[in-house]
Amino acid sequence: MIERKLAELIKERLGTGKAIVVLGARQVGKTTLLRSLVNGADTLWLNADDESDRALFDEVSAVGFRPYLVGHTNVVIDEAQRIPDIGVKLKILQDAFGDEVQFFATGSSSFDLANKINEPLTGRKWQLQLHPVTALEMVAHHGLLTEQKLLDTRLRFGWYPEVIEHPEYAPELLAELANDYLYKDVLRLGGIRKSAEFVKLVKALAYQVGSEVSMSELGETAGLDKTTAEKYVTLLEQAYIVFRLGSYSNNLRKELKTSTKIYFYDVGIRNALIGDLSAPLGRSDIGHLFENFVIAEIAKQRTALTVEPVGYFWRLSGGGEIDFVTGSHNAIDAYEIKWNPKAKARFPKPFLETYHPRSTTIIHRENALQQLLKLPDAPRL
Repeated sequence: MIERKLAELIKERLGTGKAIVVLGARQVGKTTLLRSLVNGADTLWLNADDESDRALFDEVSAVGFRPYLVGHTNVVIDEAQRIPDIGVKLKILQDAFGDEVQFFATGSSSFDLANKINEPLTGRKWQLQLHPVTALEMVAHHGLLTEQKLLDTRLRFGWYPEVIEHPEYAPELLAELANDYLYKDVLRLGGIRKSAEFVKLVKALAYQVGSEVSMSELGETAGLDKTTAEKYVTLLEQAYIVFRLGSYSNNLRKELKTSTKIYFYDVGIRNALIGDLSAPLGRSDIGHLFENFVIAEIAKQRTALTVEPVGYFWRLSGGGEIDFVTGSHNAIDAYEIKWNPKAKARFPKPFLETYHPRSTTIIHRENALQQLLKLPDAPRL
């Protein structure tokens, strides 16, 4: 079994008197993770996809719920977003039994769960995010050399647990994943009626990874206005399908200050959306695909606690660009990402003279995993 790093963060929070909420896209392993931590006879598992389990929350009260807790010190509510007013109901249970029972809730869409629990559970919860398996988790699982040899496969099919376990069925599994949690869940939970336009927008984003995104142009491509395009991208973010990288700007007049790039958390899903699961060698988009892979790996490492931005890109309006920048003030690290280890990469002089970065690093296919191992995580709460 692949050991997930989020398990450490969950263990640190057990017994702190707060509910633990684990969010993430479908099929990333939320249930499997919790079963690896709390799966004894003292754990009550409730699946909100099941109508009878969901009915237990129709009229929640401390007196009415206590009989269900007899003999249990852990309660897991899976797919909790299916329960109406789950935040208020979980608050009632947490206030009544939080000192004697550890409550867990999982959800596959932040916009359908987090919005319902944030206010009612203020100060009463730990909220964490689980993403597809990370490269570093796989390195820990079976070694750096093996994972280096599998890099081409990972760039094609991505990092969903089932895809990793059954690579021979990767195209079918990715098609099912994209259809289920993207074209069904997001359309349903987001109340989207213009499904054809939404599909066009998602595919346009998949083609534009690594490039700056204009919401106006994106909307025009998909047949949507700018406001609707922005709304749809936000929904994709909240469903853990994509994330944004903003532009870094502090001093220079010609720095881009409001530009955005959008990447996919999983390159396999991205490839499935554009219908290209071919091997890296010979792909015309390999540069952007590899860039998405590297930055997504950093994002998966750093957003477990949602406390810090993933990082930034940097560009001058007249030319000169850096793929990824992290840190601030006197502790800036700059990275250029190149598929070809022989490709030349230069860090623009205006950036170097203005920010004096403490490090400049070129990440390529031969050193990517080693460099990812060196990157510090975001600050931990």
